[in-house]
Amino acid sequence: MFSLSSLRILSGTTHPALADRICTYLDIRRTDTTVTSFPDGETFVQINENIRGGDVFIVQPTCPPTNHSIMELLIMVDAVKRASAGRITAVMPFFGYARQDRKDQPRVPITAKLIANLLTAAGVHRVLTLDLHAGQIQGFFDIPVDHLYAAPVLIRHMREKGLGNDNVVVVSPDVGGIKMTHAFSKALGSDFAIVAKHRTSATEVEALNVIGNVENRDVLLVDDMTETAGTLTAAARLLKERGARRIFAAVSHALLNEKALTRLAGSPIEELICTDSVPMAKGEGVTTLGIADLLGEAIRRIHGGESVTSLFKVS
Repeated sequence: MFSLSSLRILSGTTHPALADRICTYLDIRRTDTTVTSFPDGETFVQINENIRGGDVFIVQPTCPPTNHSIMELLIMVDAVKRASAGRITAVMPFFGYARQDRKDQPRVPITAKLIANLLTAAGVHRVLTLDLHAGQIQGFFDIPVDHLYAAPVLIRHMREKGLGNDNVVVVSPDVGGIKMTHAFSKALGSDFAIVAKHRTSATEVEALNVIGNVENRDVLLVDDMTETAGTLTAAARLLKERGARRIFAAVSHALLNEKALTRLAGSPIEELICTDSVPMAKGEGVTTLGIADLLGEAIRRIHGGESVTSLFKVS
């Protein structure tokens, strides 16, 4: 177990604001680190303080620019390791490449496993992440993985809005999200339904059918992530056709680009509720909830050798 004074929080360039909010929760100062790029695009990292023997947590969601974020994290890990850190934890609120978790076509990679291998080879001792797209990715690592959930944060907000019990139906926008949808519906005491979809391309989705009754009911669409909002908006249009009243959406990771914001603006979705796991989780009609307290408390407990299990509970 490390002493309290040995706790160090570092951040890459992807989401330093989140790292600062975590430091505010922990009442510590972010470790001074230089992270810049040479003219040719190569990343340079220098730790400007003594971290020898320290318990180091590097905050870096591997969101767009994904490859740059991952490479920057790996270089930071190497710098920290060579500075004689006692333990290195990669804090990845969003885990990039998580959708490439299996061979679903001939001659394709399992990139999520490759990222796990790279992190371990670089010198990471532990990973702290939030709402992995596929839970089995934890098994890709031969080091401990603390897998947190945004559900307590999201559900608390929904209850404050009065969404729950018989006044809302929780809907999964595809069959792959049934487990997550059921957990939300159980916590809110609500019914749940499913939208069957067909993906026509990487950015286009066709909603085909609704399994469950949404007529004259408010609807809460739940998913782990959205990037172009194709799945959410296609599901919302179909739900509106089936008689749904107000439609809300909740996602853990909102990697919103211009196409997503345009689609959301023209869709029946009144509000997209998300977390600040990535810096692009913002826009008109988007409510962003902070997860710094959740991550900060997990870091405090990991540093002190305590259990993080109670952080999963919805109160």
